[in-house]
Amino acid sequence: MRRLLRFSFFGLLQLVLLSVLLGEELRVATYNLNNYLVMDRHVGARWRPSYPKPEGEKAIVRQIIEEVSPDILVLQEMGSIDFLEELRADLAREGLHYNYAVHMNAADIDRHLAVLSKVAPKDVVKHTDLDFKYFEEREIVKRGMLEMSFDLSDGQKFQLFVVHLKSRYTDNKEDFESEMRRAREAEACRDRILERTHEQGAEHYMIVGDFNDHPSSSPLRRFYRRGDLEIGALVPAADSRGEVWTYFYEKEATYAAVDGFIASSAMASHVKTGRAHIVDSAGALSGSDHRMIYLDLIKPAKTQK
Repeated sequence: MRRLLRFSFFGLLQLVLLSVLLGEELRVATYNLNNYLVMDRHVGARWRPSYPKPEGEKAIVRQIIEEVSPDILVLQEMGSIDFLEELRADLAREGLHYNYAVHMNAADIDRHLAVLSKVAPKDVVKHTDLDFKYFEEREIVKRGMLEMSFDLSDGQKFQLFVVHLKSRYTDNKEDFESEMRRAREAEACRDRILERTHEQGAEHYMIVGDFNDHPSSSPLRRFYRRGDLEIGALVPAADSRGEVWTYFYEKEATYAAVDGFIASSAMASHVKTGRAHIVDSAGALSGSDHRMIYLDLIKPAKTQK
């Protein structure tokens, strides 16, 4: 009987420890939808003025989302809130339900940041007032920055900062491929992030989205550190073949790694396997010129009494 009780006690202890170690997983994804809106565009071989994203492209976008089924889905190049609600309704009809939707209006009147979530956000802050000096003028971060926080464990939360930096298109010959403007946008976002995290004692956060530049670029380095202060590190990511690109620029037939996650050191410890995953499903580039990237967060489990 004593042996049985001893076995039961140690067996129970092992189960409790295992539950604490395994915890609960939360899947977070970021996806640039490539103009999920009305615009002048080529559809097949025809030029269509003021035309919505074609239904075939939308179907592939939904297929990718349903395949990954993220708990928190971060979106770039979303149109008006009506388009976000259309996507949410279409996903629901196909069996994937998102109870929470956040849409952000900023200086860019066409392309917006948005989030669909299965879990309730604790806080939502829309940073539309981020500005910076650009040559002799003051400019605004065109898409703003969306901040959301979610439960990580009992009494603890993590912050998600969503960005979509300036594209490489430029109308200023002195700023080749808009690198200076992207760097200034990144600085404005970074400084606000530090105000919202380090200056308030928060350690768990991630910067997520489309950075429109490569991992070692000047804009991305703004998010890694400021002087001696370490801010975060890029979470390594690859697809099933080990390829790391997330964006295909058809005009120049070039591939680039421009989307992803930058995690604080405290947040990085919650990333399962320490890596993110790039979706390489067949036909994915027919829905968008970006590939979805996602990671799984391990949330500490509640200890059972």
